[in-house]
Amino acid sequence: MRALVLLLLPLLARAQDVDSFVRENAGRFTPKAQRIQFALIGDQQYTPAQEKLFENVIDSMNGEPLQFVVHDGDIIGSNKPCDDATFARRVKTFGRSAHPFVLTPGDNDWTDCGKATMGGFDPLERLAKVRALFFPALGKRSLPLVSQGRLKEFAPYVENQMWARGQVLFATLHVVGTNNNAARRAEYEPRNAANLFWVKAAFAIARNRGFRGVMVIMQANPHFEEKKRKAGDGFGDTIAALERETRAFPGEVVLVHGDSHYFRIDKPLVSAHDNAEGSRVENFTRVETFGPPDVHWIRATADPVNPMVFQFDQRIVAANIRAR
Repeated sequence: MRALVLLLLPLLARAQDVDSFVRENAGRFTPKAQRIQFALIGDQQYTPAQEKLFENVIDSMNGEPLQFVVHDGDIIGSNKPCDDATFARRVKTFGRSAHPFVLTPGDNDWTDCGKATMGGFDPLERLAKVRALFFPALGKRSLPLVSQGRLKEFAPYVENQMWARGQVLFATLHVVGTNNNAARRAEYEPRNAANLFWVKAAFAIARNRGFRGVMVIMQANPHFEEKKRKAGDGFGDTIAALERETRAFPGEVVLVHGDSHYFRIDKPLVSAHDNAEGSRVENFTRVETFGPPDVHWIRATADPVNPMVFQFDQRIVAANIRAR
């Protein structure tokens, strides 16, 4: 059963700036002294065999009292057809989730679909299909989500969503691998502008309402290790925005992404401002979800009594452990 979004935002007849967005919507996000747990997954179902293994992940998550599940994109293998039949299977599988199931798109899900090995589709047509099928959310329970698509000038970007649970403000961001599709400027530039607005809006709401944590979820690994961004880089604006907002935020910030299939939790963000020593931004943490060939999930906890707010536990699915 498709989870129902609460249509919390009016359609706006004028250009929306962040300050007016906050004034009109801050009251819809209320921090609560509540300990919550939720699931983080991504980069799964790349092969028929992994489709079967992913059913075990769904069963494992269904067995725990989670608030919701977030999938950080890439629901198809990079050389598998992104056709309607595949999308229909994903809708069916995600719909089995006992918890609200939120997705943010990956590059395999649309930008790469023009490759012959993926069916030679029009990527923008595939993106439209993804938006129609997977948003606002799936799963057997609903989740009150605010979609950026409710803002008139950002109407296409239904996939950028915001919600609150416990002491955390959550936001999904449509930033994908393959350099964030930056080579196709006509598509990239308005989406990049929408993403930058959404980052600023999320942190503005979090500061206004006194949330202790912000979690941003996107698909792409933005390659924090690259010290000098090349011309045409598709991630520099996003990293700069995350740094700027994190430095101005008094709480903890987590970026969740997939893309490079390497489970890790680290501190990759080095401040670009007055930082000759190259010290890390201490209140910024990166979590990368499991990816093929590892078919598992992460249970995240946000606890108001934890000074660091967030805790992350590997959930290794016993049925998916490779025979040794």
